[in-house]
Amino acid sequence: MEVILLEKVRNLGALGEKVKVKSGFARNYLVPQGKAVYANAANLEKFEKRRAELEAIAEQRHEKALERQNKLNSLAGVTIVMKAGEEGKLFGSVTVRDITEALNKYGAEVEKREIRLVEGSLRMVGEYDITVDLDSDITALVKLKIVGEG
Repeated sequence: MEVILLEKVRNLGALGEKVKVKSGFARNYLVPQGKAVYANAANLEKFEKRRAELEAIAEQRHEKALERQNKLNSLAGVTIVMKAGEEGKLFGSVTVRDITEALNKYGAEVEKREIRLVEGSLRMVGEYDITVDLDSDITALVKLKIVGEG
């Protein structure tokens, strides 16, 4: 199935590209999220009329993401204090929600869906590099330090 992308989608294409995707991906994700429309003559014509508007929106989103990236990169590091055992194992774990709350305390505007934890939730005391996806091609790296309480 062919769709026309209304915004840049990671690993798929840029604004205005006509790409082939599986019908379920288009029907269940791209079209309902407003990221694409079905590629037919009527939609192509509507897209060409709105192209300048969509490009302006994409540029604004990109500039805002760059500002947020600079803010996150300026952070020296974020510290989370949790109860931990003798060997450094946490009683509980540090999740995406905990990281989001800690970053927002430092003035960064971050949502839970933007945090990427490759290993899953963190269960040990130590330092970690956390990736924050701000836009389809802009990421920030934040140093997270988990300290045992007591």
